[in-house]
Amino acid sequence: KETSEDFLKIQDAFLQEMTREKGIVDGDSLEATALDKRLVLWQGDISTLKVDAIVNACNSALLGCFIPNHNCIDNVEHSMAGVEMRYACFRQMQEQGHEEAIGQCKITPGYNLPAKYVLHTVGPMVQGKLTEKEIKELKSCYRACLTKATESKCKSVAFCCISTGVFMFPKDKAAEIAVSTVREWLDTHPESTVERVIFNVFTEEDKGIYEELLKG
Repeated sequence: KETSEDFLKIQDAFLQEMTREKGIVDGDSLEATALDKRLVLWQGDISTLKVDAIVNACNSALLGCFIPNHNCIDNVEHSMAGVEMRYACFRQMQEQGHEEAIGQCKITPGYNLPAKYVLHTVGPMVQGKLTEKEIKELKSCYRACLTKATESKCKSVAFCCISTGVFMFPKDKAAEIAVSTVREWLDTHPESTVERVIFNVFTEEDKGIYEELLKG
């Protein structure tokens, strides 16, 4: 539900100060990769990135993580954006009338995040051997986010490692899909406003995987 203006005033000041203390990173200042000048690799907290849009790997309810203090990207982004983002997602889901399908994308403002927008996408969950269906679904996540970003005239988009956490998509394959799908989409959509795509990683393992793929 909606909350009071008094609460939002206090919350917004608190969250914005928290972000300033963590340090805001300008996405335009990051160095491009050797493989493709449109692509960037960056390790850090995605909630501190100043870009047009960051991607949130969410659940099908699209209402943020339901586990308090859980260290997932869904929880981090909703926590630092503030309660208005959860309510914005709620309104969209009420209007839709059913859970979000895998491989689609919804967009909300970034509220207290440095990013203007958040692109919410549900990735595939892998249980057992990786299937062709799950590979297609992950590709769809990247394409849907880039399409939605273009519709909102975004020039820069930062992707998290979709589905590689609790959704158990193999990290190597997920990174390979991310890089190849983004490059192919950009090549085949010259009309897109997206000029820069940042692959945001958090762990050293993910950083090493992407470095290998992007070294040119």
